[in-house]
Amino acid sequence: MIELSFSEVAAATGGRLVLAPGDTPDTRVSGESQTDSREVQPGQIFFARRGDDTDGHLFAGKAARAGAKLLVVERELSEAELGLDAGAPAVTLLVVDDATDALGALATEVVQRLRASDKLTIVGITGSNGKTTTKNLVAAMAETIGSTVASEKSFNNEVGGPMTMLRATPETETLVAEMGASGIGEIARLTGMAQPHIGVVLTVGLAHAGEFGGIEATFRAKSEMVQSLDADGVAVLNRDDPRVAKMAELTPARIVWFGQHPDADVRASDIEPSASGTTFTLHAGGESRPVTFRVLGEHHVMNALAAAAVGTTLGLSLDAIVEVLEAATLAAPGRMQVLGGRDGITIINDAYNASPDSMSAALRTLAQITKPEGRSVAVLGAMTELGDYTIEEHLRVGLQAVRLRIRQLVVVGRDARDLHISAINEGSWDGESVFFETQDEAFDYLLEMLTTDDTVLVKSSNAAGLQALGDRLGEAYA
Repeated sequence: MIELSFSEVAAATGGRLVLAPGDTPDTRVSGESQTDSREVQPGQIFFARRGDDTDGHLFAGKAARAGAKLLVVERELSEAELGLDAGAPAVTLLVVDDATDALGALATEVVQRLRASDKLTIVGITGSNGKTTTKNLVAAMAETIGSTVASEKSFNNEVGGPMTMLRATPETETLVAEMGASGIGEIARLTGMAQPHIGVVLTVGLAHAGEFGGIEATFRAKSEMVQSLDADGVAVLNRDDPRVAKMAELTPARIVWFGQHPDADVRASDIEPSASGTTFTLHAGGESRPVTFRVLGEHHVMNALAAAAVGTTLGLSLDAIVEVLEAATLAAPGRMQVLGGRDGITIINDAYNASPDSMSAALRTLAQITKPEGRSVAVLGAMTELGDYTIEEHLRVGLQAVRLRIRQLVVVGRDARDLHISAINEGSWDGESVFFETQDEAFDYLLEMLTTDDTVLVKSSNAAGLQALGDRLGEAYA
């Protein structure tokens, strides 16, 4: 964060100041901002956004009581509306047309100031899958060479993106920004706030395809990352994904390829998945190193390669990159998170989110790592935001579960029922696929049926809420 005067914030956002007694246009404020009144720290700016479910103006008073020094609002709020106690100091308001747009405008101003010093390197990461894992690995690498700011959790949209950018300081050397989208123009909006020096595109898949309007629209949206780069920038692209590879034609930037393809600048060979992670050989810059990558799931090797490609671009040695990769143990909470352990029962909670590609990868991992003496159990919920692909992709996943010889399929939630039907039709099973409408029913069933050395995968989109079921199972078998 950097300090700005009230007048500088107003100029950046096009807002009108309503000064509290004792404040002046020259009063200084931290640029770090919040949109959740529960997260406000003294001296910060609170943006009162209007969301789909609530209105931030209802919480402006709470933000003021928590110590917010400036409230960015879309209309003037009286002391009564703010609910300030008698004798409590008033707070300065900045009235803007749109609080979300104002947040982005302030982030743009701050990043432009920091970029002017030529000290800051911005890494933008997008893709249908793997953004958060790759972001975490890149941030860990960047931390080895200097002060780094990275997106928290999966803050990657028009709100989380600028909030991450506003945490940067004059001492920040690397800003790692996860840039997501559910429609064309959204990545361009984020890159307009913080133009990347290094732009990473991981995959183009069916995640959010329903909102994008199809796979080709997804391609156009993701390609906004490489189109934002200058000729002196670097595009880090997945050589194994044909759609991502095609993006090389759309950017003037230098290309650094990653993948298993023999032409990739950073590639992996000798990939061996196991229940404790994946081993592989990392090749880059004419050198090779063995890697023991403890993040579960063979598919995460591609994320490791993308991060390694960024690491080489930032100037890290291959040994330093390997050290970071081998220190990683978890992609993120709710992403291939290993829980349980009692009676040899392993719970893999991968229900933070799901797409057809990540669902397939998780099922393959389950089949690969299940102990010979135990059973593979897949607890699956709905994949959301697939639009016209919804039925087709759920049917395909059910078919895949059968062909991978998953021993027990537990389908949870009405929106996932097609998955259960597909498995039954393909396998002509007798009880190997069961369906429950509620998590509680599924939990009770699993407590009864799980036995020693079983391996359980819990996987769904975040909206289906199965992450909580995975956590419950993990606690039950801890």
